Amino acid sequence: MVNSKLIGDYIAEQHSEVCAFIYDLDQLSAHIRTMTSRLPKQVDCYYAIKANSDSAILRALLPHVYGFEVASMGEIEKVRAISQNVPIAFGGPGKTITELTRALTLNVQLYHLESELQLARLNQLAKEQNQLVRCLLRVNPYFDLPSATLQMAGQATQFGIDERELLALLPRLGDYPNIQVEGLHFHCLSNNLDAVKHVTLVRHYLQTASTWAAQFGLTWTTVNIGGGIGVTYQGETEFDFPLYAEQLTLLCRDYPQLHLATECGRYISADCGVYLTEVTDIKLSHNEYFAVLRGGTHHFRLPSSWQHSHPFKIYPRETWHYPFTRPSVTDTAITLCGELCTPKDVLAKNVHVAQLKVADVIVFQKAGAYGWHISHHDFLSHPHPQRLYIKENQFMKNGDDHVAQ
Repeated sequence: MVNSKLIGDYIAEQHSEVCAFIYDLDQLSAHIRTMTSRLPKQVDCYYAIKANSDSAILRALLPHVYGFEVASMGEIEKVRAISQNVPIAFGGPGKTITELTRALTLNVQLYHLESELQLARLNQLAKEQNQLVRCLLRVNPYFDLPSATLQMAGQATQFGIDERELLALLPRLGDYPNIQVEGLHFHCLSNNLDAVKHVTLVRHYLQTASTWAAQFGLTWTTVNIGGGIGVTYQGETEFDFPLYAEQLTLLCRDYPQLHLATECGRYISADCGVYLTEVTDIKLSHNEYFAVLRGGTHHFRLPSSWQHSHPFKIYPRETWHYPFTRPSVTDTAITLCGELCTPKDVLAKNVHVAQLKVADVIVFQKAGAYGWHISHHDFLSHPHPQRLYIKENQFMKNGDDHVAQ
């Protein structure tokens, strides 16, 4: 977890409204080292940078991951800004000719292709540049998937190649001589918390890939098993990663000819970040209490997007410098909402607090993934939060993205 002492010290030193993200790079580095040490050598671990693409985060992960999974030209450039050679896997359903051209220039090593048109575009560009380009074909299968917060496949979505269309395409891969199809990509769901079901799903991926390879006389070298490992926000049972890694090791022995790739984002970076925001008002409306925060979904959209009450802690502040009454509540339910002019700006709804006062600071936990990076930052043009980094148990003095004030 993020260094709680430094969080307390930071809050104590603030003399204006608190609003900040704090990312603990020490925690992040320790977590990724533990995670990758448990994975079998047959598995390459990519970090999906859509979860958090700050350069300080990427630099902290660089020594510990195989590569980075990206989904846009901008993300490719962020990775290349920290390393000219680290492997990049380029996914996303909307790759344009402009993006693919630039990706070839920036030495993107692997492409996750999501339609036959993407395959044709990349083949033409590779032909013009006299290149042989490596890729995986992303599958939208028809088999059932375990329950998860988001499902990107196994139903009608914009992701991947429909299984029936893929089976019609596989005999015609020779039509694209500048593309070296090395295998398949399965990223079907997000935030699955059941390690046993996740292993079962990976086994099905590998069985499916092997069956199709035999059916069409193809040689696969790689199967990307996606990410999708969940993070608990509501007190659920956490994903049992040691069990998952142990079972994955056994599974790899059954498919020694296949190299596996995984592309976790949330599971890698969620716990390294917190979002701090000060209570600016407390009010009673239609018999319900509301705390208005100096922040909201324009900084931290995840709770609203996933329709959950995000976990938090309260850092009380005892000092009150004003002559007027300080609003507070005791032993009651209250909704934590932001400063935006919309009733959807809610970070936690009807949550119990022992005590909460105006000027106290709410610290939302597990905010290191899909927080700032999926939010509509400039709606209503409120100030952006500070973004600070902890390294070697102190705030960075010369951070790559932002400098502690």
